[in-house]
Amino acid sequence: MHTQNKERPWHQQKIRRQEKLDAARAKGLEKCVTNERTTELLETVISPQDRVCIEGNNQKQADFLSECLSRCDSEVLNDLHILQSVLALPSHIDIFEKGIASKVDFSFAGPQALRLAKLVQQQKIQIGSIHTYLELYGRYFIDLTPNVCLITAHSADADGNLYTGSNTEDTPAIAEATAFKSGIVIAQVNELVDSVPRVDIPADWVDFFIVAPRPNYIEPLFTRDPAQITEVQILMAMMVLKGIYEPYQIKRLNHGIGFNTAAIELLLPTYGEELGLKGKVCTNWALNPHPTMIPAIESGFVDSIHSFGSEVGMDDYIESRSDVFFTGKDGSMRSNRAFSQTAGLYACDLFIGSTLQIDLQGNSSTATVDRISGFGGAPNMGSDPHGRRHSSYAYLKAGQEATDGQVVKGRKLVVQMVETYREHMDSVFVEELDAWQLQEKMGSDLPPIMIYGDDVTHIVTEEGIANLLLCRTPEEREQAIRGVAGYTPVGMQRDHEQVKALRARGIIQRPEDLGIDASKATRDLLAAKSIKDLVRWSNGTYQPPSRFRNW
Repeated sequence: MHTQNKERPWHQQKIRRQEKLDAARAKGLEKCVTNERTTELLETVISPQDRVCIEGNNQKQADFLSECLSRCDSEVLNDLHILQSVLALPSHIDIFEKGIASKVDFSFAGPQALRLAKLVQQQKIQIGSIHTYLELYGRYFIDLTPNVCLITAHSADADGNLYTGSNTEDTPAIAEATAFKSGIVIAQVNELVDSVPRVDIPADWVDFFIVAPRPNYIEPLFTRDPAQITEVQILMAMMVLKGIYEPYQIKRLNHGIGFNTAAIELLLPTYGEELGLKGKVCTNWALNPHPTMIPAIESGFVDSIHSFGSEVGMDDYIESRSDVFFTGKDGSMRSNRAFSQTAGLYACDLFIGSTLQIDLQGNSSTATVDRISGFGGAPNMGSDPHGRRHSSYAYLKAGQEATDGQVVKGRKLVVQMVETYREHMDSVFVEELDAWQLQEKMGSDLPPIMIYGDDVTHIVTEEGIANLLLCRTPEEREQAIRGVAGYTPVGMQRDHEQVKALRARGIIQRPEDLGIDASKATRDLLAAKSIKDLVRWSNGTYQPPSRFRNW
């Protein structure tokens, strides 16, 4: 017989939240808090061992709140469990060195990768897991719900309605998970206005807001100067267009960050036009507004772009191209990292990105022993989603290749585009990933592998393309990878006869097999050769950050 538990208290979270709010009010801390009292507010409404979500994205940072948290007294605040998409700023690591926080669950740590690795080696930080973005957002609503979140927005009105502008990014996911589970939402804003252009986060989700002493930091993460693109990267981009995008008719896609993919974007109006690919490839994107996309947009290749975040200097251009970008009535774009990650996972037919290491099974990772960069969205973008139920030409073709035509489900194309050697002459191709050593140092149940080899369909290097879909045995797969690994130790161990046979079957394709004349892979093919050229393509609406202006 079922008996109801009448003794259990059902509103402890609400009671605890109200106690924190009452403590703040008792100190005269109203909804709009002066920036001088921010640290006092944090010490009042955050408790030891709380889960605290700091808005730290690829680009937009709640930097003032993070710095104030790092100035808190570790006797008052300690043992915090930090939830954060990206560990990007020094203050994000400072809180661990000062003993304010002890555990972190995150996705990416590019700018702080070296410091994070050092803390792990010194056992001064506990890493819960290195998540993909969607995985971390999902856990906000399951078992990693924040007790307090520190977010950022462009402006607020007197009631606390927030306008996030083009860099909405993670804000809705963080704020909703916190506000609807009796958590406390604290926002830093750039300005207080009479009326916000649109309400991105309603006032009743927000407990406190602070006009920060300076605008929140935004990193121009996706800006690549065309002047830095090399002829090797141009050759690889030509192979991708001719050997992957054209035969698979890739219309819906995501590009990772880097000069390799920037080269592809800048070849669309030139080499892509020469191949007759306009309207046939690269029409619909899950992508930040890369400035290197401007020539392709202006040349008529692009129908739509939904973005994870915005990019510094692109606001006026985005407003002038509302047919392409998702913009509001105020003219500004509203990005959304969670929705764009979902689009990249389920609605795109191809992801192409880069990595630091690839092993003989095609597993790849950007987490090495001395540099824990994390993954960001790559495991979402770069995985074959078994939940997908709609078809496309690319999805079907890849599925047929993987199964000798016996299609029950298609395959998403996941491409790793790398030069065989990276900086300091470190080989990208390795017999074993550092992830296994790192697993031991982290005390993790799983090695931090970014993209699993069984999801990778193609590897592109300066030597050629390896189509792993066509491999039928682990041995063929290994030799296909060795066959494009160049003069690395892994590449030098190839079986030349097997590689020759794989090339005859089209599993390995060299530039000449694709009809590409490598001597034509010059910078003359780039639609824009400098940042200034991108400004010209935009009719002056692109306003690059000062660090990219050299004219």
